[in-house]
Amino acid sequence: MASAAAEMTPQQANGSRNLTRLMSGPEKAAILLLVMGDRYGVEIWTALDEDEIKTVTRAMSRLGAVTAETVEALIVEFMSMMTTAGAVTGDFDRTEALLSKILPGDKVSQLMEEIRGPAGRNMWQKLGNVQDQVLANYLKGEYPQTVAVILSRLRPENSARVLALLPHEFALEVVSRMLNMEPVQKDVLDHIEDTLRTEFISNLSTTQRRDSHEMIAEIFNSFDRQTESWFLTALDERNREAAQKIRSLMFTFEDLSKLDPASMQTLIRFADRDQLAVALKGAAPSMKKVFFAQMSTRAAKNMDDLMASRGPVRLKEVDEAQTKIVLLAKELAGKGEITIGKNRAEDELIY
Repeated sequence: MASAAAEMTPQQANGSRNLTRLMSGPEKAAILLLVMGDRYGVEIWTALDEDEIKTVTRAMSRLGAVTAETVEALIVEFMSMMTTAGAVTGDFDRTEALLSKILPGDKVSQLMEEIRGPAGRNMWQKLGNVQDQVLANYLKGEYPQTVAVILSRLRPENSARVLALLPHEFALEVVSRMLNMEPVQKDVLDHIEDTLRTEFISNLSTTQRRDSHEMIAEIFNSFDRQTESWFLTALDERNREAAQKIRSLMFTFEDLSKLDPASMQTLIRFADRDQLAVALKGAAPSMKKVFFAQMSTRAAKNMDDLMASRGPVRLKEVDEAQTKIVLLAKELAGKGEITIGKNRAEDELIY
């Protein structure tokens, strides 16, 4: 291959460079290491330090399909000696399989968890890419001083969003600690980083992987009542325990009655009036009462009139409207606009 590269014309060499000029260094290294595999690449892997391994494996896991033409151009560019050059595909599974033949199992697990976790070159960049509600839920269980240190290291816009999601008294205490904060010693900062890495970031990808029961519950939520009833009844016969768990995870229109007043008012404000009218027209009187209680007298009267003006409404239309209201509630909860829960405050559902 080296001799073939040496015999290339300037036009051919330029063509090869054009194929690879938009690729980053880590991407080029990742492709070459994939082509070399564990047999020929092991010595290179062992010569890399930890940061270099993280950089290359992250690039490798995101490559996707790479054409044979690009691989060959890259090999020529580096004047490497290869026996064959074919198309390669970089993904999580292949990256993990390759690393498992080269590095210890615990090291491979740590690297893959970091790759699958939030992007960022260091801990603070990673935290800045974590969903605000997820980070707030974690931080509200920490000491205010620790939270103050963490938020002082994030971008102001990230810290602002997280503070807004924390309990008010707790958030105020954190701000007070930030106002009076002295320079943080390196060993303290290192300890906080290590704790975040082991207790939060390393577990984040695992907690973000959707439980199969949660996935099915969300699918069932989108069924009409007849289809939902059929599936749950059939599932009861096959796996009663799974059916019960799915029922407990399903969030229905009736569960909106558990919204706190502020959340209910926000939901009403964002809901489409015609859609809400249809949803309430087929709802139980108790559900109508819950919604009307959070409306002004005039708004409740207008909604009642709108419901009456719709005349007879098919059950399918009611199901569709109620499903859309539930999906709106989940969307608002995901943005931190409202809090939705099932039976107890500690069972808060964040989507």
